[in-house]
Amino acid sequence: MSALVVVDASTGVVNTLLCKLSKLLEDEYSRLKGVRRQIRFLRDELSSMKAVLETLADAEQLDPLRRDWRDKVRELSYDIEDCIDDFMGRVGDDHGELRTGLKGFFRKLKKLKARHEIAGEIQQLKIRAIEAGERRKRYDFLEPTSRSSTSAIDPRLPALYEDVDRLVGIDGPKEHVIGWFCKEKEHEDLKVLPIVGAGGLGKTTLANQVYCQLKGQFQCTAFVSLSRNPNIHNILRQMLTELGISCGTLDDERQLIDRIRDHLKDKRYLVVIDDVWDVEAWKTIRLALFNNRCGSRIITTTRNVAVASYCSYDSSYVYQMESLNFADSRRLFFRRTFGSEEVYYSHLEEVSNEILAKCGGLPLAIITLSSLLADKHAKDEWIRVLTAIGSALANDPNAGNMAKILSLSYFDLPHPIRTCLLYLSVFPEDHRIDKQRLVSRWVAEGFIHEKQGRSAYEVGEGYFNDLINRSLLQPVDVEYGQPKACRVHDIVLDFITCKAAEENFVTSFDSVEQGHASEYRVRRFRVENRNIKKVTISTGLILSHVRSITVFGHCIQESLLTFPTLRVLDLGECWELENHHLANIEKLCHLKYLRLGQSRITELPKKIGELQYLETLDIKGTRIQEMPSTIARLQRLAHLHVGHMVRFPEGIFAQMQNLEEVENFGVFSNEQGKSLREFSQLSKLRTLKVANGWSRDTTKRSHLEVVESYLGTLLSSCNLYHLYFLDSYNGASPPAYHYPVSLEPWCPTTTCILRKLHITYCYINKVPNWMSLLENLRELNLYIFSMRSEDVTILGAIPSLLFLELRTFFGTDGRILVAGFKSLKYFNLEIFCCGTSLEFVAGSMPNVELLKLELRLHKMECLNGASGFGIQHLSALTKAEISIYGDTDGLYDLSEDIIVKCVSGHLETAMKKLPNHPTLSFIPGGLSPCLHFGKFIESYNRRYGEPTWFGSSEIEEEHREQVQAE
Repeated sequence: MSALVVVDASTGVVNTLLCKLSKLLEDEYSRLKGVRRQIRFLRDELSSMKAVLETLADAEQLDPLRRDWRDKVRELSYDIEDCIDDFMGRVGDDHGELRTGLKGFFRKLKKLKARHEIAGEIQQLKIRAIEAGERRKRYDFLEPTSRSSTSAIDPRLPALYEDVDRLVGIDGPKEHVIGWFCKEKEHEDLKVLPIVGAGGLGKTTLANQVYCQLKGQFQCTAFVSLSRNPNIHNILRQMLTELGISCGTLDDERQLIDRIRDHLKDKRYLVVIDDVWDVEAWKTIRLALFNNRCGSRIITTTRNVAVASYCSYDSSYVYQMESLNFADSRRLFFRRTFGSEEVYYSHLEEVSNEILAKCGGLPLAIITLSSLLADKHAKDEWIRVLTAIGSALANDPNAGNMAKILSLSYFDLPHPIRTCLLYLSVFPEDHRIDKQRLVSRWVAEGFIHEKQGRSAYEVGEGYFNDLINRSLLQPVDVEYGQPKACRVHDIVLDFITCKAAEENFVTSFDSVEQGHASEYRVRRFRVENRNIKKVTISTGLILSHVRSITVFGHCIQESLLTFPTLRVLDLGECWELENHHLANIEKLCHLKYLRLGQSRITELPKKIGELQYLETLDIKGTRIQEMPSTIARLQRLAHLHVGHMVRFPEGIFAQMQNLEEVENFGVFSNEQGKSLREFSQLSKLRTLKVANGWSRDTTKRSHLEVVESYLGTLLSSCNLYHLYFLDSYNGASPPAYHYPVSLEPWCPTTTCILRKLHITYCYINKVPNWMSLLENLRELNLYIFSMRSEDVTILGAIPSLLFLELRTFFGTDGRILVAGFKSLKYFNLEIFCCGTSLEFVAGSMPNVELLKLELRLHKMECLNGASGFGIQHLSALTKAEISIYGDTDGLYDLSEDIIVKCVSGHLETAMKKLPNHPTLSFIPGGLSPCLHFGKFIESYNRRYGEPTWFGSSEIEEEHREQVQAE
C-alpha cells in the first residue's frame, strides 16, 4: 500500500478517505438511491482539495484565511469517514444469511430508517464540501504562502559570534575533541569528526570553538553552514571564498569541485561543515574535500545519528554531544538572567529549579527562557513562564530562536513521521514510552501501513528509530543495540503539544480545564488527572467523534457508549479501573487497540469477541487468569500481550490465523506445554515469547522434556522471526533448573528465517551443529552449562550474528578461546564459576563495538593465567564494561582489592593499543557467589544428583580435583 494512504496531522484522513470512497463505489452499498451520486461527488471534490492541503501542510506559517480553510476541510474529512464507517456498519449485508418472517421484516425496517438517516447526513456533508470548494476558488490558495519563519535570520549565527566568556560547559567537550585530533596528529590520512546531538545542544558553538583554536595549525581553513534544503552550488562557492580562492565565473558544480580539489591537493586543511541534514549533501561536498595525505581534518555537525555515522565511515568515531549538568545549567541560567551566576534570590529557588528541569540541560532552551525572565524578580512572573513554557516558546518574539531551531527539525520530517511525532503529545512529561505500545498505537490510528514487503509494525519501528536518530526522541533501555522505549525532552514535548493543539490533533483534559478547548470536535483525547478521584468531562466538549482515549491517573466517569467511533482505548495507567468499567465494550465496533493494566481487572467481558476490528490486545498488567473462548472470534487480532499465568482454552490459537505476535504465553503445566504445538499452525506468527510458569518446587525433568519437544516443533517452523523462551521468575539471574537440555533434535529447516533466539529458562548441554546454518540469525542469548571449544567454533560461524549474550559455569579444560564472529557488534559473557581463562585470539570479532564481561574470582589464580584477555585484538572496540564479583564470605573490600586493580591495569594497557580509544568501565560487582568448582559440584549433586559431564578430559579432571582440594 502506498505510504501516502495514511492519516496525517495536517490533512486529516483525506488520503484514507479517498481510498475508502473509491472502494465504496465498487460495492453494492452505494446502489442505494441518491447515495452513489453523492459519494462520487465527495470523492472528486476531496481529490481536488488534496493537493492544496499537502501544499499548505509544508508551510511553516499560514495566514488566518488559509489556516481556517485547511482546518475546516480536515475536519470535514474526519466527519465524512465517520459517516461512511457508520453507514457500512448499519447498512451492511447479512453475510449471506436468509432472513424471513417477523425478524427479517423488522430488520428491513431498521435498514430503511438507517438509509434515510445516513442519506441525510451525506447530503449535509456534501453541502459543507461545496462551501469549502467555493471558498477555495474565491481565494487562490496555490499562490505562495507567507514566508517561512526559519528563513528570515539563520538561528545558528549567534553561536558563531558568541563571546567566549559567556559560554558555560564548553571547556570539557572542547578539550575532548581537540584531544582526539592530537591523538590522530601523526596520521597523514584525512580524518572526519562528526559532532551529533539535538538542536539547541551547542554543536555549532563547540565546532566553532575548536575551529578557532586549531585553525592556526592549518594552511587552509573554512567554516560553512548548510541548511535544511541546501543550495550545493552556493555552498561550494562559499567554500572557495573562505579558502581564499577566486570564484571567477565558475557556475558548474563540477568546475567548482575541481577548483577546490586543485587548490587543496598539497595543503593541510581544516574545514567545518555545520548542520548536515542528509547524506546526499555530504556526498557532494565530500568530493571536493578529498584525502590529500597531508593530515587534513574535517568537522561536521548534525542532528542525525545516521548521517553522523556515514560521515565517520573512515574514522569510525562520532562525538555525541551531552546535555549540560545541573550545576552548569544553573550557572548559564543566572548568568544570562541577572548578569552574574553568583546572584541568589531565595524566593526564586524552587521555581528556577523547575524551569531548569524543563530545560533538561539544553543550552538554547536555557538561554531562551532566561531572555524571557531577564531582570524580572517577581515570583508570579517566573511561575507564569513556567506554566506556559510551550506557548511561550511558540509565540513570544523573544523566544523565536528556540522555536526556529525546533521547527527546522519538525519540518524536515516526512509527513508520516511528522504525524507520529505529534502523537507523542498524548504522553505526560518524563513518561517512559514503550516502543511496542507506541508503534502498535500508530498502526491502529492509521498513521502507518504495510510498505515494500514490510509489515506495518516493522515500518513503525523504522519511524521510531528515525526519530531517535534525528535526536527528537531520547532512547531508553537499550538492549542489543535497540531501545525498548523512549522519552521526549520537555522542550520538544512542549513544542509538539502546541503543534498538536493547533492542528486539533490531540486535545488535553488539562487544556480544557484551563479554558483552551478547540472549536472543533475532539479527535484524540488525553486525560491526565492524579488529584481528583471523580473526573467529569466538560459538557462543552463534543466527544461523539473521539478516535482515541488515553487516561493517566483516576478513571473517567463516562460510559464507553459515549465514544462510538473509538479506535484506540489505552487504560494501562488508569487507576481504580474495575471490571464494570468495561461494560458495553462490545459496542466499540471500530476499536483496533485495547490496553488494560490494573490489578482490579480480573476478567475480560465474554462479548469481547464482537470487536471484529481489534488488532492489539494488551492485558499484561491485569490479574486476568483465564481468557474467554470468545477471543477466537477476533479474526483480525495480530498482537496479543498477556501475563504468564493466563490460561487459554484448548485449541484456541489454531483458530486465530492472523496472530503475528504472542507475548508471555505461560507454560505452567504439561497441558499448557502442549498448546505450544498450535503455534506452529499459524503462518503469520512472527514473534513468540514463552514464559516458564512452573513452580521451582515442582519442576521435574519431564516438564523440560515436554517443552523441548514442542519448542523443537516451533523452531522447525520457517515462519518465526523471534523466539524467546524465558524464565518468568528469575529474569536475568541464572536459572535454578540445572538439568542440561539438548537442542540437537530441533534441527530447523534450511529455509528457517529466525532472526532472534533467546533460551534463558534452562541450560543447554552444548551448542548444536545446526546453529551455524542459521543464516538470518542476528541476536542470540543462551545459557550453556560448560563452554567447549566446539561451541565457540559453531557460534563463531553464524554469518549474520550481531548480538551475542552467553552465560556459563565454566570453560571446558579451564579456558574459553574466542575466535571467529566476523559480524558481531555486541558480546556479553558471564562466567559463574572461577577458574576459567578467557582469551580473544588475533582476528576474532573484528567488528565488535561493545564488550561486557562478568567474572567471579577470589584470587588472581581464578583467571587461570588470563591477564588482558586479548582485548587488544578487538580492533573496532569502542566500549568495554567489566564486572568482577568476589567471594561470599566478605573477607575484603572489592573496591580496594589488589585483584581489581591488577586486572584493570592489564585491561587499560591492552586497550591503549586500539585505534578507537575505547572507554573502559570497570565495575566492582560487590559480594556475590564466587563458586569454587568443587563447591559447585557438591551443591549440584545434593540437589540434582550426579551430573553428566560434557567434554570431560584429563585436564578438566585434574582441574576439578585441584579446586576440590583447595
